[in-house]
Amino acid sequence: MSFFKKLKDKLTPPNASAVFKLNQYGVTAGQNLEGTLQVSSNEEFDATEIRCEIQCTEEAKVTKRVYDPDLRREVDREVRESATIFAAKPPITGPIHITTGTKDFPVSVNIPSTARPTYQSIDRKVTWTIKGVVGIDGRPDVTSRIAEIQVAPPSASPVIKEKEIIKEVVMIPCKYCGALMPQTDTSCPRCGAKRTA
Repeated sequence: MSFFKKLKDKLTPPNASAVFKLNQYGVTAGQNLEGTLQVSSNEEFDATEIRCEIQCTEEAKVTKRVYDPDLRREVDREVRESATIFAAKPPITGPIHITTGTKDFPVSVNIPSTARPTYQSIDRKVTWTIKGVVGIDGRPDVTSRIAEIQVAPPSASPVIKEKEIIKEVVMIPCKYCGALMPQTDTSCPRCGAKRTA
């Protein structure tokens, strides 16, 4: 193998493509995102793994004090900041030899029940993305297009109330004042007379 062929292989990915086909693009936190990753190749090569890369990013508009060289002082400016609040790379397969042709790999990725739901407002945005990757040693990886998914908050579980025990209390009249009192009382709550019967 010539030097230029080796250099070309190190700089270019294999002649292959990966396409994500999800069963649904919306999922509730705590459920699995299901689908397939279709890998089509026009050449044979060894892959270290086939995996998904899932990421949740939060972007927010914040006010920061920054130095303005024209004014020669610090001023408040609105800037956008983003942070990755969840990232995972669940494997689909381990090391595999990819042959020419097309092969489907089943995908099942769990979205944690504590995951932040997809959200968008004037000053804040939470976005979930997923892509498929065919990892290759010594060459650039083959990746699918990035797909955006919607994550909904988990549905609230129904609250089970404790059973209420209702007791029937028999009321009897007081022999002296005629007021009703529970049959279990020993004296009348109104006049204080002792119950005779």
